[in-house]
Amino acid sequence: MSNSELIAIFEKLDELLEVERKILLTGKLEKLVDLLPQKEALIDTLNTTEHREKDMLTQLDAKVRRNQLLLDSAMEGIRTVSRRLAALRRVRSSLETYDSTGRKQRIEIETGSNVEKRA
Repeated sequence: MSNSELIAIFEKLDELLEVERKILLTGKLEKLVDLLPQKEALIDTLNTTEHREKDMLTQLDAKVRRNQLLLDSAMEGIRTVSRRLAALRRVRSSLETYDSTGRKQRIEIETGSNVEKRA
């Protein structure tokens, strides 16, 4: 592989990492799926070639790590929302109180959809 071809691959991957960053910052995580095949192909190509472009690799590594931190933060946000929604579901289906000795007790609430209609 010629040096110009290698530089073109570095540039494409650099652009792709910037697009990935923008997607992560906007929260449109479903769009990451579209980038994955291109990203994998470019990285596989770089892994199979001999190159001495250490500066370019260092720059790409920094961007990959930056994007990974953004992705980790997004995943933590999703987990937080999921835990909060689970807590809200528990609140709707039960009531937690304390008895006279200070022990926590849970009262299950039936959430049937029995609606009495009167004319």
